[in-house]
Amino acid sequence: MQTIPLSTQILSGIGALFILIAYVGHQMKWIDAKRWPYNFLNVIGAAILAYVALRPFQVGFAVMEVTWTCVSIWALWQALRKAPRAGE
Repeated sequence: MQTIPLSTQILSGIGALFILIAYVGHQMKWIDAKRWPYNFLNVIGAAILAYVALRPFQVGFAVMEVTWTCVSIWALWQALRKAPRAGE
């Protein structure tokens, strides 16, 4: 059995924390899932977890996190496109 380094454990905890902040914020109606802050938190959290899943490669975890990151990037892009611009 392979021992996971403490730095990887901390990094994965940070990634999970970003996703959980977005999730809890949405459930408590503090964060709108269609706005950029929610999607930004998901992009960062999922990207960190995808990185962790690829080192060493863990198929199920990697597929889920890479997909989550891609979908979150798309949602963030959509939210930023629809965000009101300064002066409008």
